[in-house]
Amino acid sequence: METRHFHYIRTIAETGSISRAAQKLYISQPSLSQLLKSVEKKIGAPLFDRGSQPMRPTTIGQKYLEMAQQIMELDTEFHRYVEDELGCAKGNLVVGSSPFRSTYFLAAFLPQFQEKYPGIRLQLAEHTSKRLEEAVLAGEADLIIATQPVDVDAFAFAELYSEEMILVLPANHELSLKYHLPQDCHGTLPILPIELLKDTPFIQMHSEQKLHQQLLNICNEAGFTPKIYLQTRSMETALTLASAGLGATLLPMTLLRAFQPKTAPCYAALPTRPRRHALVAWRKKSYLSHAARAFIDALVNYCRDKGNEL
Repeated sequence: METRHFHYIRTIAETGSISRAAQKLYISQPSLSQLLKSVEKKIGAPLFDRGSQPMRPTTIGQKYLEMAQQIMELDTEFHRYVEDELGCAKGNLVVGSSPFRSTYFLAAFLPQFQEKYPGIRLQLAEHTSKRLEEAVLAGEADLIIATQPVDVDAFAFAELYSEEMILVLPANHELSLKYHLPQDCHGTLPILPIELLKDTPFIQMHSEQKLHQQLLNICNEAGFTPKIYLQTRSMETALTLASAGLGATLLPMTLLRAFQPKTAPCYAALPTRPRRHALVAWRKKSYLSHAARAFIDALVNYCRDKGNEL
């Protein structure tokens, strides 16, 4: 059986519908329905319960999907091995990243990588931290740009750089005025204890992003639970909303140096100087192709050379 059939049937399971799966796969619904019936006829049992909405895999269907995933992973690893034997640092590479990392980090790195390795074809997969980790564990991405912590039993990784987390407040906030907080994040920032913001609404990142929990941890250590005004998946949106006076937020210095909203906010450092550590990660037991190793080495060297500029 062709491995693309596994992909088609897995898509049916993910969407819960033959019609939605067909749309996602850009094939006709009758063709996909016929393929599924053909596979079920060979197996001698249905793979899905047609009576449920959405369609759910049967017990046999669930086992089929588990085995299909393993076969697709083996097929991918075999083709990577062949690519390595035929030529160094060639082939396809799927790299997972948050939109933030793609815009402000990878965009600066990728041109020189492409120039050095023209035989490597890159595909960027952008999503939240949780979804990226799920993607690399499912074999849908080769590498991901992530932040600590990661599951050390599931992931191998190489550290890239660390970035300080900074408080962002509206310029007209009473603390901005009282402590004369600067509207420029460059240079040495004044220290502001976060417990002074216990009555201030916060703009928080989505729960699938690690910065969501980092804000909660920092506030809990200071003895209070932050008042959340809203959540967003976009750091640029959080910064822009804080600048507009809707609340405070906690963001990495990497973003603050690269993105300036129309209305300048005020900035302050925290007494504990919290940081987060960026890394490139991959599934621990997976085969790393020459292309993947070349990408990892180039990225680590790029971060080392850039140092404090990141």
